Amino acid sequence: MLEVLRNPTYGKLFSAQVVALLGTGLLTIALGLLAFDIAGGDAGIILGTALTIKMLAYVGVAPVIAALTGHLPRKLVLISADMLRAAVAISLPFVTEAWQIYLLIFVLQAASATFTPAFQAVIPEVLPDEAQYTRALSLSRLAYDLEALVSPMLAAALLTVITYNNLFVGTFLGFVGSALLVIGTRFPKIDPSRPAPFFDRLTRGVRVFWRVPELRSLLALNLVVATSTGMVIVNTVVLVQGQLGRPQTDVAILLAAYGTGSMIVALALPRVLDKLPDRTVMLTGAFILPLGLVAAAALIASPASASTWVGLIGTWCLLGAATSLILTPSARLLRRASNETNRPAVFAAQFSLSHACFILTYPAAGTLGAWIGLPVTARLLAGVGVAAAIAAWLAWARSTPAGALTKRESETAASTQ
Repeated sequence: MLEVLRNPTYGKLFSAQVVALLGTGLLTIALGLLAFDIAGGDAGIILGTALTIKMLAYVGVAPVIAALTGHLPRKLVLISADMLRAAVAISLPFVTEAWQIYLLIFVLQAASATFTPAFQAVIPEVLPDEAQYTRALSLSRLAYDLEALVSPMLAAALLTVITYNNLFVGTFLGFVGSALLVIGTRFPKIDPSRPAPFFDRLTRGVRVFWRVPELRSLLALNLVVATSTGMVIVNTVVLVQGQLGRPQTDVAILLAAYGTGSMIVALALPRVLDKLPDRTVMLTGAFILPLGLVAAAALIASPASASTWVGLIGTWCLLGAATSLILTPSARLLRRASNETNRPAVFAAQFSLSHACFILTYPAAGTLGAWIGLPVTARLLAGVGVAAAIAAWLAWARSTPAGALTKRESETAASTQ
């Protein structure tokens, strides 16, 4: 897997991703603690609202920015987005009101909605071989899991000597480091998209999704992921500190368990995907996630004890593993359904459409958790996940048995511009 890092361009881009995600991981922990500091037991409502604003920025900004910046060098787009994120991050320690959180989160996530699809779209051009690209996807999944593993561990260590507000400084340094690495990277020559009306450029990626059966199935799989992720991201801090009465460091430990499960799967997937089709792997993860939420509901409803805590750690690990089964191979489908000119639009569409699911699950997880309790909330989210998994299975069942795009489908989808 690590041989892809011998490519100097990908090596620097991967390093940029790692340092940015380390900073983002510190932001996740600090934001949850800031919300709890402001609202106490109602932190889930503030955090759920802030994360919903984040998703609104992702859904609304990503396709618009992809349409507006398609003619610009991707290197310039990435650097500009990183510097804006750094400026917002250094402002967060001064927040004292919930509305300030909402405003800064919108700006920061709008910048992330610019950076992430552009970053993801350039990797297939750097690594055109699918086997190498698959291994890069696993490394990328590992990098994302730093937010749920290494960053929480680092946060737990830092919280023993500093206050949580100082974690935002780490976020600032992560984004600055990412920008410096991108500046030092030599990008491949990529032809800009051909001139077209703005609305055509805005809807280009969505039209590819509509024409390819696997990508339509991917939409339902995104909802399955959103049900479990909403429960984990929004309610972990409420569960640990509000319901179990455990210390702040245990918030980081439970999130680290989630990241551990995802990393274990990401490490194994390149060899698995050499033998099994994407469809089998991704749908397996889709049916495991609702089962994990049902198990979480049972554990949360049981009396607090050492065995309950161990069970929650194991369940969070399972949820992370199943999430990785879906997310890691998903970019393979996007790559096959696009070419170098419409690829930014396709990745932006996936970025936007996948995060649209979180607009439903984040506020549901936070608000329902505060109103009717965490166990019932977990069971309701599990029900939504089962329905979405069945929809994904039915949609993909009408496609090729191996879960791969046919040559004709790929050419047709890629020509949609």
